[in-house]
Amino acid sequence: MDLKKVERVYSNYASVYDHIFGKVFHEGRESAVRNLNVTPDERILEVGVGTGLSLPLYPSHCRVTGIDLSSGMLDKARERAAALGLSHVELHQMDAGNMKFPDDSFDTVVAAYVVTAVPDYRKVMAEMIRVCRTAGRIILLNHFSNGNKLIAAVEKAISPLCKHIGFRTDLSLHHVLEGTSLMVANKEKVNPLRFWHLVECINQKNGQNNGPKNGSRLSSH
Repeated sequence: MDLKKVERVYSNYASVYDHIFGKVFHEGRESAVRNLNVTPDERILEVGVGTGLSLPLYPSHCRVTGIDLSSGMLDKARERAAALGLSHVELHQMDAGNMKFPDDSFDTVVAAYVVTAVPDYRKVMAEMIRVCRTAGRIILLNHFSNGNKLIAAVEKAISPLCKHIGFRTDLSLHHVLEGTSLMVANKEKVNPLRFWHLVECINQKNGQNNGPKNGSRLSSH
């Protein structure tokens, strides 16, 4: 799907998104933010912020910037932020594959249910790495293609259908991370049926390895 179709699909979802996906995906969002152990004044970017379901989960002592391609989704997110008095949050309509932020603008970048919903995940990954500082964290919360051959075959078969409603099912974590500067520090399954993964990566761009001492390059399959 091209960007215009993605924007149209998700803007059409905006009025019902919370009712359909809110509870199903809440555990993953909650785990993602809880595991961050956010520090005071930490600069956090949430890519694909949607209707802002995760915004109340961030502590007020950090600075959160949320972006989304969909104007309809952002309208809902702005309403939520205003209603809850989230003064530490700012929101922008922006293409995740062509962000307007300078290099190294953020300490942590969170992408929840995003990389399989964009036309070019490689561009989005490259941009997240660019705007995240060296040794910062990039958090991926997503469904990735299963290593089981039978399930993978089903995922591949239904992927063309899923693309019409805004996401794909046949993308593996290995392909998402391949050729990037990211080191996987932690990976866990979340949400009902454990079909989704929460993956914490350390940004090792510029050839620096300043990740946590307990970080390790885990299998990305």
